Amino acid sequence: MKKYSPMWLGWTMWGLVGMLYLLGFFQRMAPAVMVEDLMRDFSISGAALGNLSAAYFYSYAAMQIPSGLLVDSIGPRRLSTYACIVCAIGVLTFAWGPNLYYAYAGRFLIGASVAVAFITCMKLAGHWFPTNRFATVTGVALLVGNVGGVLAGVPLSEAIAVMGWRTAMAASGGITLIIAALIWVAVRDDPSDYGYKSYAHASVLKQGNLPAGAALRSVMARKDTWLLFFAGGFSAAPVLVFAGLWGVPYLTQVHGLERSQAATITSTMLIAWAIGGPLLGAFSDRAGLRKRPYLFSTILATLFWSLFLFIDLPYVLLYPMLAAIGLVSGGLIVGFAFAREVNHPGASGAVGGVVNMSVLGIAAIMQPTLGKILDTHWDGVLLDGARIYSSTAYSAAFVWLLVSSALSIIMVLFTRESYCTARDD
Repeated sequence: MKKYSPMWLGWTMWGLVGMLYLLGFFQRMAPAVMVEDLMRDFSISGAALGNLSAAYFYSYAAMQIPSGLLVDSIGPRRLSTYACIVCAIGVLTFAWGPNLYYAYAGRFLIGASVAVAFITCMKLAGHWFPTNRFATVTGVALLVGNVGGVLAGVPLSEAIAVMGWRTAMAASGGITLIIAALIWVAVRDDPSDYGYKSYAHASVLKQGNLPAGAALRSVMARKDTWLLFFAGGFSAAPVLVFAGLWGVPYLTQVHGLERSQAATITSTMLIAWAIGGPLLGAFSDRAGLRKRPYLFSTILATLFWSLFLFIDLPYVLLYPMLAAIGLVSGGLIVGFAFAREVNHPGASGAVGGVVNMSVLGIAAIMQPTLGKILDTHWDGVLLDGARIYSSTAYSAAFVWLLVSSALSIIMVLFTRESYCTARDD
């Protein structure tokens, strides 16, 4: 009888693919510290900037279902290697592009390529780790990803100050190519490739994954899939929209902070989000429950967004408030384990793709929407070619962050508890 692989080996396989998720998160959050630079270089409005940033989200969301089907068919190793190469091409196109059209193309390629990262991480987790640790491992993915988000804060801001945004972005493209080589050389899809016993579900080991069409039909036919689809999207969008684009200009323009100070505050939110994912995932695993931990986190997130929006907080309280929002928003990780358990074990890639599509898809819609709201309330003030928005404009836009968070409560409320047990049918 084969033995299970040592934990360090499983974490190594998973961690190398997790580096692609880190790089993807870095690229997702990078525009937040380049708002003025991008508006100035490309002579664009807030709505146009929102669309440029959201080009990543559009392609990311569109690629989720294909990514899920691809990871089931060709495996995480090959898919993540190819994705790294395409991502590097996209980053260099964005960094060196002479006009806005190249910038759009680059952001689109980046989003489409890193779209596979989270799904490949979940696929590997299903083979290299036991089922009752899935939410914990997926939570660590959020932690790893948010390290990339933090690097896109103050470190990127300082790098831009030294070398400019184009050179800083090009350097990140070179790092992505190095990650591609490491994944190709070291990563294996299943422990059996290294002579160890696999943690994959018995039905998958015996019969393999469902065919692509059957897997997709099975996943999309379940009501709980769609409830968790919208729950994840509505829960994640406020954090991604605020920390990923509009938080830094809000803090600089309304609170009068320096860009590096504002980036530090939004990084605090991302760090807390990173910590909240594994903590709430581990709690859910240990409690043997999915619905109640997820519901509790969405209720707290909505409460904290209400306090942030409707109470005029002094500067010193912005840190703990945004950290609290980030921490409880990490509960969306429970939703991925939840969705996996209420669906067929042979459709794990498909369910990951479907549910993850909303996480970036709803944020993709909200980023330019909030930009349009800001433009509607703009009073014509410009600073070095970049638009400056008032506190009234930001208040009108940010109320939709609260609405989104409240909708996530409703979605989770109507799900059925899985008790951390995978289906056998």
